[in-house]
Amino acid sequence: MSTESPLSNDPPPHPGAVLRNRVLPELRLTVTQAAQELAIARQTLHRVLAGKAAVTPEMAARLARLCGIPSHFWLDLQLAHDLWHAQHALADTLDRIPAHALPDTLKTDILTRHGRT
Repeated sequence: MSTESPLSNDPPPHPGAVLRNRVLPELRLTVTQAAQELAIARQTLHRVLAGKAAVTPEMAARLARLCGIPSHFWLDLQLAHDLWHAQHALADTLDRIPAHALPDTLKTDILTRHGRT
């Protein structure tokens, strides 16, 4: 039995979709212009926009500079996207893994000390 919340049927958006559909149009930047300003290859940006490449910490830092949306937003969005796909791909396996319970005080201490409250 899993302690995670039930899986949603709809995956979170890939950060490239947000960049493609919201950010670049608002900035009135073409893919070529954005790639030049980000100092990356146009093909690299195309792969991110198509959801075929992940937003890395380095890309997140570049995007934060480009549009003012913090790096953590891009990384959190990528993580949510990747985690949803992993949980769905592993659903049968995860159901067979026993869930052990740590004491709530220990979980709180670990999460608090590592900034994940």
